[in-house]
Amino acid sequence: MRLEGWHLIIIIVLALVLFAAPKLPGMARSLGQSMRIFKSEVREMKKDGGSDAKESTEPVEGRVVNHPQATPPESRTGDGTDVPPSTRA
Repeated sequence: MRLEGWHLIIIIVLALVLFAAPKLPGMARSLGQSMRIFKSEVREMKKDGGSDAKESTEPVEGRVVNHPQATPPESRTGDGTDVPPSTRA
């Protein structure tokens, strides 16, 4: 006799019923709570995602602030570091 997939499923279900019967209600309750939380989080993500999609279509303007090449050469330190002289050890 050869074991097929559905034979293994029946054996697993019987083992669960025999050995884990006292824990099954707690496991089912935990699974239900997890599913409820998951559904509410997905619903919240859909709500948040709808408003973000509208805002992200606008272009964003950017500016480089305190870039080493943007400062005049006379104000740069001579040793090639970006650290101002007053904070160096």
